[in-house]
Amino acid sequence: MAMVANLQYGWTLFVTPMDAKHGWGLTGIQVAFSIFIVTETWLVPIEGWFVDRYGPKIVTVAGGVLCGIAWMLNSVAESLAMLYFAAAVGGMGAGAVYGTCVGNALKWFPDRRGFAAGVTAAGFGAGSAITIIPIANMIASSGYEHTFMVFGLIQGGTVLVLAFLLRAPKAEELPSVSQVKVGQSRRDYTPVEMAKTPVFWIMYLMFTIVAAGGLMATAQIGPIAKDYGLAQTPITLLGLTLPALTFALAIDRVLNGVTRPFFGWVSDHIGRENTMFIAFALEAVGILALAKWGHDPMAFVFLTGLVFFAWGEIFSLFPATCGDTFGSKYAASNAGLLYTAKGTAALLVPISSVIATATGSWDMVFVLASAVNAIAAVLALFVLKPMRARVMEANAAETSIPTSRPVTTLAE
Repeated sequence: MAMVANLQYGWTLFVTPMDAKHGWGLTGIQVAFSIFIVTETWLVPIEGWFVDRYGPKIVTVAGGVLCGIAWMLNSVAESLAMLYFAAAVGGMGAGAVYGTCVGNALKWFPDRRGFAAGVTAAGFGAGSAITIIPIANMIASSGYEHTFMVFGLIQGGTVLVLAFLLRAPKAEELPSVSQVKVGQSRRDYTPVEMAKTPVFWIMYLMFTIVAAGGLMATAQIGPIAKDYGLAQTPITLLGLTLPALTFALAIDRVLNGVTRPFFGWVSDHIGRENTMFIAFALEAVGILALAKWGHDPMAFVFLTGLVFFAWGEIFSLFPATCGDTFGSKYAASNAGLLYTAKGTAALLVPISSVIATATGSWDMVFVLASAVNAIAAVLALFVLKPMRARVMEANAAETSIPTSRPVTTLAE
């Protein structure tokens, strides 16, 4: 997971150098980011089907090869068409790795899905933290093309080797139903059956609108820092002096990873929807604070960290909620189908550049992102929570198997 993280979270470092060399424009280059997100997410259900049928190893091997090829293509791209093609290849590869690892974690640990999905997703969220500074330094010293080539080989090769260590759990290795403390569905929904339920589409809507706000930040933090005049402003923290943007990116990646197991663990104890409400409300406040005080270099670093911390948990909370509600047998396929919401959200990312250009500032983008997070927080507590409780009650009645806890605790 850590080895494919830079395909998304390291992208912002390459945007300005590519534009400086080719003059493609911010909007044109960011279309490649949207293509990457769309292909990374919308193909995950198909990749999840292969995982459920053939196991995680072969899918991850293919993903590692594609990820390596993608960045190598970026290094020689002389047109937007080639850049877009490379983005599609990278998206397919990253999606294969991401969907496989998260789906496999949901199967291995049905009793701690929130924490398991969070730890796994943390590799993607925080994995780029250790390479942000080396990538930034290599771009400055050797150019972005050389950096794409070197890190493409390193990352793709590492995934390829580690893929051979993956396997699905055997039935006897899983905890018994009586050991599972979190409310679980007693029915295994196929992806088609899941897609016919209203509760799935409520989850999909919430995932989409929260992901959209976060993706705008992860894709645009470099241009935002540049527009604020902070990109190269030096700040000192813990005895280390770095440009504000580099510092922010490193801290953001760490917090974006830490938040996933943290909020996943919290949700295992206080319920998925309660945790969503807290996190989404915190994100709404953090984005508004960034709009108001983000022009100060130190505030920019800390507030972008808060925004990333309050956003990254969607990649543990939603897969865990999906597994709880729709069962383990098709967990990879089902979580993959829900994950396509991230691709839907990516279609909104270029709009942020258009709005910023039209208004001359990022304020309206921040207000919009904050508003959708507030809406999602309300939906979690007052719509999703009662809907899921009813679904679980219906499943328990159909199978006539008592739950290990009262059904209503599933949405506590």
